[in-house]
Amino acid sequence: MSAPGQERPELVVLLAEDGTPIGTAPKSEVHHRDTPLHLAFSCYLFDPDGRLLLTRRAWSKKTWPGAWTNSCCGHPGPGEPVDQAVQRRVEQELGVQAHDLRMVLPDFRYRAVMPDGTVENEVCPVFTAVCDDPAALRPDASEVAEHAWISWTEFRDDVVEGGRDVSPWCREQVEALPRELPPR
Repeated sequence: MSAPGQERPELVVLLAEDGTPIGTAPKSEVHHRDTPLHLAFSCYLFDPDGRLLLTRRAWSKKTWPGAWTNSCCGHPGPGEPVDQAVQRRVEQELGVQAHDLRMVLPDFRYRAVMPDGTVENEVCPVFTAVCDDPAALRPDASEVAEHAWISWTEFRDDVVEGGRDVSPWCREQVEALPRELPPR
């Protein structure tokens, strides 16, 4: 139990190769040169006009600082349903509520290595969601350095054709996602 005034460390769910949970570890201790497989998620948030929220990771992030990427990423806590984790993190990171969540890549998994050797190694279901009021967006500066609303097809075409540099997981996800998003 945490002492009064201290927050408990954020825990991530560790996974066996078959995707079954095998334990937890503090998020602060998971990302290194031998990162264990763990559970995460990615979310592509759209406004009512169908524009995608593109975010640039804060420069203080341990993995891929300053990289442009999808709207929101995170890790479900132990026992937390992934869809609830998506809604929680969208609200925490972006200051808005997400609705119409749809899992669009349920089995997405990736491993990526940064130039310094730090590894991401995640089973990472991918969701789309809608934000009704893009003007209400209030990104947390410790998570998001910049953001932009952009046409999905323009973004997807740029990524697929190599004209837009994004995080490695975002590139793989975009290549696997349909040309028409969000699904109606």
